[in-house]
Amino acid sequence: MKIKALPESERPVEKTIRCGVSALSNSELVAILLGSGTRDKSAIGLAEDIISRDSKGISYLAESSAQELMSVNGVGRSKAARVLAAVELGKRISTAPRETRMSVECSEDIAAMFIEDMRYEKREIFKALLLNPRGEVISVETISVGELTSTLVHPREVFSQAVKKSAAGIVFIHNHPSGNPEPSREDIETTDRLSACGKLLGIAVVDHIVIGDGRYCSMRSMGLMDGSGS
Repeated sequence: MKIKALPESERPVEKTIRCGVSALSNSELVAILLGSGTRDKSAIGLAEDIISRDSKGISYLAESSAQELMSVNGVGRSKAARVLAAVELGKRISTAPRETRMSVECSEDIAAMFIEDMRYEKREIFKALLLNPRGEVISVETISVGELTSTLVHPREVFSQAVKKSAAGIVFIHNHPSGNPEPSREDIETTDRLSACGKLLGIAVVDHIVIGDGRYCSMRSMGLMDGSGS
């Protein structure tokens, strides 16, 4: 059924204006991004084809490429670009420091900032969360992007922005594309080395969060910081 054939109250755009975007189903949200369907299928039908393409459902969009989206019949370059742009915008909004600086109280707060953004990455990404003396977020810095197996992290790159921005503390965050967040021996050794550098600079290494697929590990909570895991 074409969207125009639906009652006006059930059309995605009209429903958004009347009830708010939270009232829309996943298919209706994607349909708005697509803008139109094909000669034989409505935008909602096309959205359902995209979402059902993978068993992960809507989560599939977080890791899909333009080529994968365009393999769905009826999805061209423009439609694929709009969907990917919306996904990326959501990721950036979820990790952007707020105008009123956010405080982090525990590892769970930190993991919540990054887990949805980083759990789908296919390469290891190493980030640093810079904190002021009150524990408020100054900024999030991407330090390195590595291969699937390892990320090379040099203290110079890790602490350069922390020094420039007068950070009092720093939290490291990186992902394991395998989905298993258990810290590796390399993770522990890298953290010990960076913690020692932080002490010399007067910048406390507060924690190292390892992100997996919907799970995370806090190396501080596990007793793996400051050489305790050696």
